[in-house]
Amino acid sequence: MTDSRVERAKKGAKKGILSVVFSRTALILVLLIAQIALLFSVTFLTTGNSSKFYIIFTVLSVIVVIYIYNHKSNPAFTMTWVLLIMIFPVFGTVFYIFVKSQLGSRNVGKTLDRIKVETSRYMGQKRDVISELRVSKPANANLAHYMKYQLGFPTYRNTRAVYFASGEEKFPALLEELGRAEKFIFMEYFIVEESYMWDQILKVLRRKVKEGVEVRFMYDGMCSISMLPYDYPKKLQRYGIKCKMFSPIHPVLSTTQNNRDHRKICVVDGRVAFTGGINLGDEYINRKERFGYWKDTAIMLEGEAVQSFTMMFLEMWNVTEKRVDYYKRYLTPSQKELKRELGFVLPYADSPFDEENVGEEVYFHILNHAKKYVHIMTPYLILDNEMSDTLCRAAKSGIEVIIIMPGIPDKPYAFALAKTFYKELMDAGVQIYEFTPGFVHAKVFVSDNDTATVGSINLDYRSLYLHFECGVFIYNNQVVRDIEMDYQKTLKKCHKVTYEDLRKISPFTKIEGHVLRLVAPLM
Repeated sequence: MTDSRVERAKKGAKKGILSVVFSRTALILVLLIAQIALLFSVTFLTTGNSSKFYIIFTVLSVIVVIYIYNHKSNPAFTMTWVLLIMIFPVFGTVFYIFVKSQLGSRNVGKTLDRIKVETSRYMGQKRDVISELRVSKPANANLAHYMKYQLGFPTYRNTRAVYFASGEEKFPALLEELGRAEKFIFMEYFIVEESYMWDQILKVLRRKVKEGVEVRFMYDGMCSISMLPYDYPKKLQRYGIKCKMFSPIHPVLSTTQNNRDHRKICVVDGRVAFTGGINLGDEYINRKERFGYWKDTAIMLEGEAVQSFTMMFLEMWNVTEKRVDYYKRYLTPSQKELKRELGFVLPYADSPFDEENVGEEVYFHILNHAKKYVHIMTPYLILDNEMSDTLCRAAKSGIEVIIIMPGIPDKPYAFALAKTFYKELMDAGVQIYEFTPGFVHAKVFVSDNDTATVGSINLDYRSLYLHFECGVFIYNNQVVRDIEMDYQKTLKKCHKVTYEDLRKISPFTKIEGHVLRLVAPLM
C-alpha cells in the first residue's frame, strides 16, 4: 500500500470514528446514561442527607412490595423486582414505579385495542373449521377457541405453506413474490441493514412503486442506533415508499423503549405472507459471516390465512395514524373449495399490552399435548419457572424433548445464562444439542409429525413478555414433515451436550450465568 493510500485510509478511519462520536446515536446514548446517573444520584443523595426521606422511602418500598405480590404477574418478575428493591430500596422503588407507570406506552396499548375492534370484522372464524378440529384433535379446537374468542385470531383451512430451512432458501422466493406484486406490499421487520440483501429488495420495491403498487415498509426504531440513519424513512419516502420506524429511539427514559417490534412480516397482495426469524441483513442469508454459519428459518403462506397477517401489519402500522384505514381493499379472497390436505393454519401475534402471553401459550400447548416428541430450535434459553417445569414434565412423561441451541453464540452473556438451565433440564430427560457450525436464530417447535409453529418468538423473557411478536401454528399440513426433516438434518450437525461438558464450563461462566439469572426478567 502506498503512502497516499495509507494516509487516505487513516483519514477515512478517523472520519468514521468522528462520525460515530458526534452522531445522533452517540448523543442519545450519552443523554440516556446521564438520566440514569441522575436517577441514581438523586435517590441516594436524598436519602443520605435526611433520615426523614429514608423513612418515607422505606415505607414506600414496603407498599410497593405488597403491591407487587398482589399484582397479577409472572413469579419470576415478582421475585426479581422484590430482590432489586430489597438490595436498593430507594432506587429499586423509584425504578419500579417508573417502569410500571408505562410512561409513553399506555397510549400504544389503548390505540391497539381500538384498532383491533376496527379489524375484528375482517377476522371472522368459520364455525365448521373449529368443529372439524374438535373431531380431529379436541385440544387444538380448544386452542383455536382461545385464540379467536380471547385474542381475535381465527384458524383457517385452504392455506398452502412452504417452509424455508435457511435465509438463502427464503431470499429468492421473497424476491420472486415481491416481483409479482400487483396491488400492495406490506413489510415489517425488526432489523433492516444497508446490505446486499436489502439493496436487492429495495430495487424491487422501487420498481413496484413506479408500476403503481402501494408499498408500506416499517422497521423497529432500534435500527437507528447503528444500522440506518435516523432520517432513513424520508429517503424511502422520496422513492414513493410509505415508510416509518416503530417506536423511534428518543433521548428520554421511557418504557416504550423496552417494547420493541420484533416481528418479521411480509404480505404481498393479500395473496402470500412470510414470517419466521429472518431479518433483512446479509448474515441472514450467509453472505456475511457472523458467529459462523447462520441457521435460520421462515415460512410462506398462500391462501386464506394470509388475511390475518395483513390485519396484523395494518394494526401496527395504524398505531401512529390518525385516520381509519380502508381495510377492505386489502382482503384475501375466500376459497370455496376445501383442500383437506392443507390442514389447519392459525397465524397469531403477541403484544406486551394485552396481558396474554400468546407465544408462550402456543409453546405450552405443543408441549402439553405431544404424544411422541417435541423438537425445538431457539437462539436463547432464558426460562421462567412455568416453561422450565413444562419442558421437564414433558420429558419425564416419556416425550422426546430435544432443544437445539447455538454452538457459537451472538451474546456470550445470554449463552452463559442459558447454560445455568442445562443441568436441571438434562436431569429431567431433556436433550440439549449445540449447532457446531455456528449460530441458530430459528424459532421452531415441531411435534408428532402433525404439529408445528414457526415465528419470531425466542425462549426468553423479552420475546415472551416484552416484545411484539408473531408466528403461525400449523396442524395436519404437509409442511410439518418438511420442518421435521430439516430438524433432523440440523441435528446431524450438532454436538449433544453431556454432563462432562457441563463440568468443563469455566467457574467464571458459571458465576456470570447464575448472577445474571437473578435479573434475567429485566434483561
